[in-house]
Amino acid sequence: MVEGRSGVWVTSWSVRLILVVTMMTGYVFPLSCLATERKQQDVSSLEYLVGIGDVLEVSVWNEPEISKVVFVRLDGKISLPLVGDIKALGATPELLSQRIRTAISKFVGDPSVTVTLKESHSRIYYIVGQIAQPGEYSLNTPVSILQAIARAGGFAEWAKKEKVLIVRRSDDHDWILNFNYEEFLNGKGRDKNINVMPGDTIVVP
Repeated sequence: MVEGRSGVWVTSWSVRLILVVTMMTGYVFPLSCLATERKQQDVSSLEYLVGIGDVLEVSVWNEPEISKVVFVRLDGKISLPLVGDIKALGATPELLSQRIRTAISKFVGDPSVTVTLKESHSRIYYIVGQIAQPGEYSLNTPVSILQAIARAGGFAEWAKKEKVLIVRRSDDHDWILNFNYEEFLNGKGRDKNINVMPGDTIVVP
């Protein structure tokens, strides 16, 4: 385990161990990387980033043979006639349209390209444990931890409301954040009601 200035990152097996200990004992590991994550949330709430599984409509003006509805594959790429594979993962629709325009310009003079999101399948999060309706939820609009709990029907009877965990994957590391619902109701820890990010798992012991 390596400790950084804004938090602690842990390996996947460490995350599993932490969750097991938390479930059995109720102890919450005091880990936090809120400053870094807040910056990421601010960015993610403003622009949509293309993810694996998304369905996109690529329209090239006056070029019907190139215009296609495409699927973002597991390798993060899409395929188009003439230009072949283009990286889409992590790009905004506007940035992706620029990439496609650059690639197509070798074959079509001054192309006008528009990329539109038709179906979002990559922006999801999970909530598990002592919650009324555990499962997978879409994330097409900003959702806070408190809203995610409400969306899942609220806490189950024996939930440890003060020991909610958020497991977050960032830069190939797993982060553990905590949210104390009881403190939040008492006016404390308001800054910890952060926005959920794609791929997050909320654990309610």
